[in-house]
Amino acid sequence: MDSISDKLKNPENKCIAVAMSGGVDSSVAAALLKEQGYRVIGLTMHLWDYDGVGGNVAHESSCCSLDSIYDARHVCNQLDIPHYVLDVRKEFETHVIRNFISEYLNGRTPNPCVLCNSLMKWHVLLQKARQLEAEYLATGHYAQIQFDEVVGRYRLLQGVDDQKDQAYALWGLTQPQLAGTILPLGMYTKKDVRRLAAEFGLKTVQKSESQEICFIPDNNYRRFLAEREPDAIERLRQGEIVDTAGHVLGFHDGYPNFTIGQRRKLGIAVGRPMYVVRIDATNNRVIVGDPDELQQKALTAHRVNWIGIEPPASALEAVVRVRYNDRGQQARIFPLNTRTVRVEFHTPVKAITPGQSAVFYRDREVLGGGIIGAESVKDVMSGKRC
Repeated sequence: MDSISDKLKNPENKCIAVAMSGGVDSSVAAALLKEQGYRVIGLTMHLWDYDGVGGNVAHESSCCSLDSIYDARHVCNQLDIPHYVLDVRKEFETHVIRNFISEYLNGRTPNPCVLCNSLMKWHVLLQKARQLEAEYLATGHYAQIQFDEVVGRYRLLQGVDDQKDQAYALWGLTQPQLAGTILPLGMYTKKDVRRLAAEFGLKTVQKSESQEICFIPDNNYRRFLAEREPDAIERLRQGEIVDTAGHVLGFHDGYPNFTIGQRRKLGIAVGRPMYVVRIDATNNRVIVGDPDELQQKALTAHRVNWIGIEPPASALEAVVRVRYNDRGQQARIFPLNTRTVRVEFHTPVKAITPGQSAVFYRDREVLGGGIIGAESVKDVMSGKRC
């Protein structure tokens, strides 16, 4: 099995475009490739403006802000490489922001980073890289790519830094996209990267990481939805909050303001802790229950993408993670068709959230992933098995 590093042999006359976010990771990725002798181009996407998304509590210092664009340009100047800024605000609004809003209004909790990776970074940027005659696109993700000559497919693996496993958010990448990708940081830890940034003298060496959704810099998605869709949110007010038996316990101010597993600020008093266990968008209801009612045994995942293996014809065992910081649970995956699977966990899993990603692992390899559907456990378990 060949490592993706084989792509980097013989740097003479090879050109690599690096996705430059203005952070320390992409800065070091560019510096490493430049040091190794490649012709490097920096590409930065202008995705959104504060006038369109609000929440400028960070004073232009968060991911994708103008400050970040300036930081990326400064690093490129330090490294003496060309830097291009791509205005993709229209595409980002269409493919990522509108999807984010639509998912919440339909009672789901989206993960916009997954969509941004597959539709923006690995579509728009990869296309631009090729227009600039770059052979590959490189990013600062903590993940690894290997080519398996036996099966003729690229494999996606976690990086060596377990705390940074960004392979989780890359499950949507296709074989052609992986073939055109370099991930220089896969063999480094975050501590290593900070040290390298200091050795290279990069401006971004001490820059903190952005923890929020990039286009919601104040981390207040409720504010964002209310500003972007005030009429829709207003129509959803005064919906019922009910327990799992259907008893009305109170009323909510819009189900998009609630997430699975939420305990605080429910607006009800029943004498014991209650958690959001389901969102019923059809009937404008928030269903709450006791902690044990958050536990689920199964889920359905849609829009499944298989990476290192062909779409399986029969059930297979894997570890399945249902959120970024989830350690994962052993499960059996039943393919319903090439893009839909049913996942049955060996032990119940807490707070499975429709709209989030279910990612399938074998050891440190990401086999694939999909978007968690809103079907009930009963519906999932009654599905026909392969």
